[in-house]
Amino acid sequence: MLIGVPAEIKTLESRIGMTPAAVREAVANGHQVIVQKDGGLRIGITDADYISVGAKIADTAEEIFAAADMIVKVKEPQANECKMLREGQILFTYLHLAPDPDQAKALMESGCVAIAYETVTSARGGLPLLAPMSEVAGRMSIQAGAHCLEMRQGGSGILLGGVPGVPAAEVVVLGGGVLGINAARMAMGLGANVTVLDNSIGRLGELDAQYGPQLKTIYSNTDTVDEYVRKADLVVGAVLIPGAAAPKLVKRSHLSNMKNGSVVVDVAIDQGGCFETSKATTHLEPTFNIDGVVHYCVANMPGGVARTSTFALNNATMPFTIALANKGYKQALADDVHLLNGLNVHHGRLTNEAAAHDLGEVYVPAKEVIAA
Repeated sequence: MLIGVPAEIKTLESRIGMTPAAVREAVANGHQVIVQKDGGLRIGITDADYISVGAKIADTAEEIFAAADMIVKVKEPQANECKMLREGQILFTYLHLAPDPDQAKALMESGCVAIAYETVTSARGGLPLLAPMSEVAGRMSIQAGAHCLEMRQGGSGILLGGVPGVPAAEVVVLGGGVLGINAARMAMGLGANVTVLDNSIGRLGELDAQYGPQLKTIYSNTDTVDEYVRKADLVVGAVLIPGAAAPKLVKRSHLSNMKNGSVVVDVAIDQGGCFETSKATTHLEPTFNIDGVVHYCVANMPGGVARTSTFALNNATMPFTIALANKGYKQALADDVHLLNGLNVHHGRLTNEAAAHDLGEVYVPAKEVIAA
């Protein structure tokens, strides 16, 4: 199979779909890989590094999209990239379709086979290709939130960990999954008072057993969200419904009850955000202020630490990329129900139920389209 790796073009996105190690693995399995010129340069990976493991270098993305059987990316295809996709071409990347009807329509019109990292599952019920970026984004959320609490950023001027004689900040994390617990760990490490809200008693029990009284665990409902958001200095939105738009847990009305200069970091923004007032921002202009509350809603947070993120992501995606290339997508999906769960678009039809529901489109089960 001919695998194409274009450079990412989303604002300040420096990750790349395959590292030299991943390319080497693909070549060893008998495949060809084309990488866009200087695609990895911003994170210290040169064209020479790719050439040394058997890749070929293309000057433009157009060349790659025109030639490749499978496109491996990081972020969802932008509008002009969607136009370059063709019937039957495999696209393997993050998609986050539910809050993005324009992208969904473009992918359906292209006739491509789009497999989303974020809906590939594991035997343990996890999301193995989302987890590494959730780990990165969770940890970054506390860095970003701490910075936004500084006076110059519009924050209240609170140091997360406080100092002797002065109380630490109150940090509330909405969601106790991979993203949420990485945020909580970072905040606890800085000395903040941390509370995690989740609607799974089992998950709260696991967190309590692991962290004890250092981490407060609260069952999430309308009352507790009201109470804990109101007294927080920093709120991290870390909720996820796989494939679906994030629920709006924090309403506009909550903001008037929050402290002036408090901060919300909406890491669920890729799925539409869990704050009613959220709108996607970029690393160039990461924040905005509504009712005295600073909002940080960067839609590609891990792109801010692109080298770490690229290598972490490739550790997870490489086996699936090789399976798709070795077997072809139909056999690879038929052999692995967890990879099959990643199929979101197939020849013009939506095959992820949650995304189809939120987009108001017809859902066709992935198993049916593969069998056909």
